[in-house]
Amino acid sequence: MNAITTITSTTVPLNAENVDTDQIIPARFLKATSREGFGKNLFRDWRYENDDESTPRNDFVLNDPAFHGRILVGAKNFGCGSSREHAAWAIKDYGFDVVVSSFFADIFKNNALNNFLLPVTVSETFLSEIFKAIKSDPSTTCTVDLAAQSITLNKKNGPALSEKFEINHYKKTCLLNGYDDIDYLLSMKEEIAAFENKRITSNI
Repeated sequence: MNAITTITSTTVPLNAENVDTDQIIPARFLKATSREGFGKNLFRDWRYENDDESTPRNDFVLNDPAFHGRILVGAKNFGCGSSREHAAWAIKDYGFDVVVSSFFADIFKNNALNNFLLPVTVSETFLSEIFKAIKSDPSTTCTVDLAAQSITLNKKNGPALSEKFEINHYKKTCLLNGYDDIDYLLSMKEEIAAFENKRITSNI
C-alpha cells in the first residue's frame, strides 16, 4: 500500500447522517473476494436509477462534476450498519484516501484503517464549516497532515481553520510507512531478534 503522509485535495461533500454500509456498497455486490473493482458500485443505489447505469441521479454528489478529490466528507455516524469490510474497499477503490466525519462507527473505522483509508474525526462545528465552504466554492481544499494529526480547511475568503484529530499510534505508524501488519513486524525484525537472543542468553 502507498503511505499516507500529507494530502491536500478538493473534497466530495456527502451531507447525510447515518450513512450505513449497505448504502456505501449494497449487499448484492459483495460476491467478489479481492478488493479491486468495488469502486464502480460505491453508493450504487444513490448514483443510479437502475442497475444498468443508464440513468444517473443528477442530484447525487458523485454525479456532479463540480465535486471531486481524494477526500470524502460525510456527516455524523458514517459507516454504521453491518461490519462488511467491502465498504472501506469501495471507498478506497473509488479513489478516496480520507473520509471526514464527526463520528464513525467503530467497525467501519477499524476496517478503514486496515485498508489505508484514513478516517478523520472532527467536531460538529468544524464539519459544518467544511460543508459551508465547499457549498460556497467547490474548489475549496482541505489539507490532512497525518504526522501532525491535523486537518486544515483552506478557505478562499478568510483565514484557514485547523483542528487536531486522534488516531491509534500503531495504525498511524503503519499508514505513514505504507506497512500492513506483516510489514510492521518485518520492520522490527532486528529488535525482535535482539529480544530473543537476550532471552536465550539469560536462560543459559
